[in-house]
Amino acid sequence: MEWVHRTNSSCSQSLRWQPNHEHAPYYPNAISQYLMKRLVPFILFAPLVLFFKGITALAGSPPPNIVLIIGDDISSQDLGCFGNPGIRTPNLDRLAANALVFDNAYVTASSCSPSRCSILTGRYPHNLGTAAELHRPLPEGLALFPKLLRDIGYHTAQAGKNHFGKSGPTVQGPARLAFDVSKIFIRDELHAGAGGQNQWLDLLRERPMDRPFFLWLASFDAHRIWDAGAFTGMNRPEDVTVPPYLADTPETREDLARYYDEITRLDYYVGKVVEELQRQEVLEDTLILFLSDNGRPFPHSKNSVYDDGMKTPLILHWPQGIPTPGRTQSLASAIDIAPTLLEIAGIPKPDTVQGVSLLPILKNPKAKVRDYLFAERNWHNFQAHVRMVRFKNFVYVRNAWPELPLPGASDTFYNPSADALKRLHVRGELTPAQAKIFRQPRPAEELYNVETDPFQINNLLAADPEPKIQGVHQHLSLVLDRWQEETGDSVPTDPTPTNVIYDTGQKIPDHEYREPPGASTGALRINRPGPIHRISP
Repeated sequence: MEWVHRTNSSCSQSLRWQPNHEHAPYYPNAISQYLMKRLVPFILFAPLVLFFKGITALAGSPPPNIVLIIGDDISSQDLGCFGNPGIRTPNLDRLAANALVFDNAYVTASSCSPSRCSILTGRYPHNLGTAAELHRPLPEGLALFPKLLRDIGYHTAQAGKNHFGKSGPTVQGPARLAFDVSKIFIRDELHAGAGGQNQWLDLLRERPMDRPFFLWLASFDAHRIWDAGAFTGMNRPEDVTVPPYLADTPETREDLARYYDEITRLDYYVGKVVEELQRQEVLEDTLILFLSDNGRPFPHSKNSVYDDGMKTPLILHWPQGIPTPGRTQSLASAIDIAPTLLEIAGIPKPDTVQGVSLLPILKNPKAKVRDYLFAERNWHNFQAHVRMVRFKNFVYVRNAWPELPLPGASDTFYNPSADALKRLHVRGELTPAQAKIFRQPRPAEELYNVETDPFQINNLLAADPEPKIQGVHQHLSLVLDRWQEETGDSVPTDPTPTNVIYDTGQKIPDHEYREPPGASTGALRINRPGPIHRISP
């Protein structure tokens, strides 16, 4: 499959917003007239000022179309464009070659629904009430960036896996108001593709052609259980990269190869989306974002705060808006996506959004918008309260309950790769890197240099650290204290209990949710972002 950028002189002309009485509410001048005549008597003056401010920003030129593609359980290093030579991702690699690629982008939680809710709102998980924990509902009343785009005239649509809190065949909770169209989530080879992606092209073809559009395209790939179907065998076990914390056995290599197959299927549909945008002659005017909700579903990855769980392969492709494609080392958080897209659309950032805009980096890849980024691990099958801060090349981790086991999510600790580790564990043959998920009690604090230790194996606090490391430790401990205090993070006193049996992975019946982090401090009502730029020790 090949595609290339095409510059079509008629493309920009066809996308200009022309006066159209039928669609008057979607054009700047018509909106002004419409509001003055119809809506002023019914709304307060201050919200109207903010609304006009967003519309005025659009008056100079049409905003871009936006397509957000989100993979499921994919670590950043598992794409060819992020350095994996053994996986087949030709379409993403071509997209990245003409895009801005973020080498240091992180999600806020390595857990499906908390991560997606965080992206949707631009808020940390513990500032989302019950949505901090897996499958729990997103509260009402928060600003959702697709809804704000919809309010100024964007056509907004969603297809594939939703999981904005509760997961189901359709969008649940307040997120349902964010989309004009939401496809019923189905997974079958004939109608939607086993990853749910066939419906993506339907959204592109059925959209109104006279409005800018925002699409949230979410795949079930590469979530377990593997069902790559026609793509099975596209990647060979002998070509996979086995990270040092997994056992290099035939079953692990086969497990990784089938995981790669699901990524290859997702890559195929990304290529189809690009082809359709090109066919409609809107590729040049469309901002494509690709990322994952969290890392690969293997031990030490998904549901951990280490890079293979938290780092996301963030790619931004926007021919008319990114002057210098390439790579950036600047830190970026998933909560920065919402304010970035809102600024591009000319919409003022709501008070509830805790992230910062990445637009300066889009203009200059060497720009820096944050010195710190933060992530958290909360309940996901097992009890957890773990917090992480990254600063320069250092990652500092704090575990509130070091006495508890932290094997990972149920789909990361009960699979062929984890079983291979368990057999070696019984025989006492694990390396220190492989033994890490079995350690109990765990360290209350960890510090890693990700430049020299990319898999976070060597805890610099395990022995008496040198003065430089002691200084970094004190600094980042202070930063994390301040972030937790300012954002209202709290350790639950009545936490949600573990819902699986450790030895077998069987679900515990009659499981009930309890206190989420931030409940005792009212973190849902706190909008402060915590430290973003460097603070003095």
